[in-house]
Amino acid sequence: MTDNSYSDIMIETEGLSKYYGDFIAVEDLSFSIKRGEVVAFLGPNGAGKSTTMKMLTGFLAPSAGTAKVCGMEVAENRDEVANRIGYLPENGPLYEEMTPLSLLNFFGDARSIPSDKKEHRIQTVIAQCALKTVLNKPIGKLSRGFRQRVGMANVLLHEPDVLIMDEPTAGLDPNQVLEVRKTIKGLGKTILLSTHILQEVPEVADRIILINHGRLIFEGTPEELKSEPSLDTWFNSKTMTAA
Repeated sequence: MTDNSYSDIMIETEGLSKYYGDFIAVEDLSFSIKRGEVVAFLGPNGAGKSTTMKMLTGFLAPSAGTAKVCGMEVAENRDEVANRIGYLPENGPLYEEMTPLSLLNFFGDARSIPSDKKEHRIQTVIAQCALKTVLNKPIGKLSRGFRQRVGMANVLLHEPDVLIMDEPTAGLDPNQVLEVRKTIKGLGKTILLSTHILQEVPEVADRIILINHGRLIFEGTPEELKSEPSLDTWFNSKTMTAA
């Protein structure tokens, strides 16, 4: 196992591809993300964002190419990579009858976090995700925005080096969107954040990876994207929202 803990490259793909028979979900996708970067993974619905994220987290095996996290090839080091990643899928499952506090305690035990450290970690993520006012309310009774924060607290609990978030503001009202964005910006982590909402990009991201039909079509800063006139027609033709 290779662990490049001190490398600046935290996420890297090379020729990453996923096929389902004749259907191409992701093809020949290559990019890298440096330590501490927040990168928006942009593209219309069905572009291949979720499939790519599932390959990065080890939930799916690639058909070709490689995915590395913290210098480790995901396919060969799934357990170790899982310890280094916090993955927040779109509409991630939560135990609705539990409270945020009981859920964090449950997953702290499930991850074998030592009891003396677990309490400190729980209090830390409660503060990071602003959950103090709802700690003892059933998760099923919380607003969607608070449920999303509970999910975020859960994936932060084991102190991952890398966060991978799939549409974290989908379905939230404008105030909830602002709160989730504020939380993301304050985490200080290497983050790959998928979205199809254009407004999301300059608000949270240092850089953009833009894909369509599973292929990379742009990689750069939000300012560089604005200066690409060839992409104006592309954006206008896609089902991407601006709010």
